[in-house]
Amino acid sequence: MHRYNERVAIDGVAASDDDFCRAFEAIDAARADVSLTYFEFGTLAALWLFREARVDVQVLEVGLGGRLDAVNIVDADCALITNVGLDHTDYLGPDRESIGREKAGILRRGRPAVYVEASPPASVLRAAADLDVPLKILDRDFSAAEVRRGLPQPGLAGAAQLRNAAGVITCIDALRAILPVPTSAIRDALPKLSLPGRFERRGDLVLDVAHNVEAAQVLVENLRAESMQGRIHLVLGMLRDKPVESFCRTLQPIVASASFATLPPPRGLGADELAQRAGMAGDRFGSVAEALAHARSSVRNGDRVLITGSFLTVAAAGA
Repeated sequence: MHRYNERVAIDGVAASDDDFCRAFEAIDAARADVSLTYFEFGTLAALWLFREARVDVQVLEVGLGGRLDAVNIVDADCALITNVGLDHTDYLGPDRESIGREKAGILRRGRPAVYVEASPPASVLRAAADLDVPLKILDRDFSAAEVRRGLPQPGLAGAAQLRNAAGVITCIDALRAILPVPTSAIRDALPKLSLPGRFERRGDLVLDVAHNVEAAQVLVENLRAESMQGRIHLVLGMLRDKPVESFCRTLQPIVASASFATLPPPRGLGADELAQRAGMAGDRFGSVAEALAHARSSVRNGDRVLITGSFLTVAAAGA
């Protein structure tokens, strides 16, 4: 969100500048004349640091898609797919079947996998069948309520996080033969979960990095579930390759006023173009800071300011 170091944590502590410099030097020396992308360098640095620390468990988040992502050089003992939504369609394909096929690229023959959505694309099911993957699917093979019975609420708010927690616990169960985890450890860990920018509350501010329709739907679900009755003032900044029109249609029913912020080029949208694509009335500003200041000036008792649309937007507002 704010520093590159957030990308890698060992025992909950972000890797230091010196750690990354050592990793990058080792990779640069080993690669000889092999060209590496930004993300390949970063992935190799994470793996190098994990090896140096002799960690027992690595939790790796796959980036764009799955099949061709740098993280996919690792043969995971268990794979988890939270959902398949329409994002990065220029790279992954125009529909859920195409994107599901790319995400299923992280599956490995005979190794367990978990899908945290009730209706996976057929492409995911085919890939699992072709690889003899024992795939567990939400509401078919496990339910969020049953898996979490007797356990505390996750520290992250919202119904989607209950489903995600159930998916993670199902992965832990699938790995019990090689890495048993006591229930007491899960009970202790759940309330401590924290991810900056994921329905993060700061007084009357709600910061959420949602930038596609599926994430917007979850965001609306979370906001409607709260007991607060005041108005919602939107601060929005987005990148031009995101589904601005459908994203804003999803948010519009809950928004009382909008402040559009310019994000930096080349991918960031200017406030004027953003407002036009959003199809919503609102004021336009040259920065997130200006848009946030204006939105906060409109807040009355019980109101909330929602800052969303991009990691860049939330990072600028939360700095």
